[in-house]
Amino acid sequence: MTSTLDALSFGANDPLKLARFWGGVLGRELSDDGLVLQPGDDTEFPIRFVSYQGPKTGPNQMHFDLTSKSPEDQQQTVARALELGGRHLDIGQGPDATHVVLADPEHNEFCVIAAGNNFLADTGVIGALSSDGTQQVGYFWSKALGWPLVWDQDEETAIQAPEGGSKISWGGPPVNPKLGVNRLQLDLAAPADSDLQAEVDRLVSLGAKRSDNGQDEAGRVAMTDPDGNEFSVMRARPKR
Repeated sequence: MTSTLDALSFGANDPLKLARFWGGVLGRELSDDGLVLQPGDDTEFPIRFVSYQGPKTGPNQMHFDLTSKSPEDQQQTVARALELGGRHLDIGQGPDATHVVLADPEHNEFCVIAAGNNFLADTGVIGALSSDGTQQVGYFWSKALGWPLVWDQDEETAIQAPEGGSKISWGGPPVNPKLGVNRLQLDLAAPADSDLQAEVDRLVSLGAKRSDNGQDEAGRVAMTDPDGNEFSVMRARPKR
């Protein structure tokens, strides 16, 4: 048994404000405290907004690629994001690019992909968590989550859960230097029938490292993947 993706933690200077922005863009319901975007179906993951104090110093290691059903749907997503406080972002994509690059109110990058993209054809609204990273880290996460590789070419990799949903992709070299703690981090849950320490040991055997931050009040063990990206693992939540 392997860990499951429990949630995506999204660091924000104003978690409530950013949660409302992304709830509006993605069309997801917020939790009672307004800090968690609930999954729309079984193939989606919660997005948990947490406090992150400090300026943004460069592009995020991970960003959302949002899908579109039609040209009109793409335009509507862009318009909704702009109305909610997003803005256009120039990263050198050029006038002929079919995807639209935007930033949320805290300058986190994301893309709205044109309809008909074959790579994102079998995904949800968040088509991919598009990441800066090595081929080796793609292999690590495939084994860590038990998600098969759905792309492995020219040192670019991507994985997807067997039941579908968002892909996680890594662009290969050159990998940008790490400029601080990542704002977007994966939170894992250990298998229900597994000891937490045993799962931590398994992840270490795959190439992860245990962080000096140790275990927090919620029981999450802080770790880093082979590229140095922060993530956490905790005991599985009891089923209701």
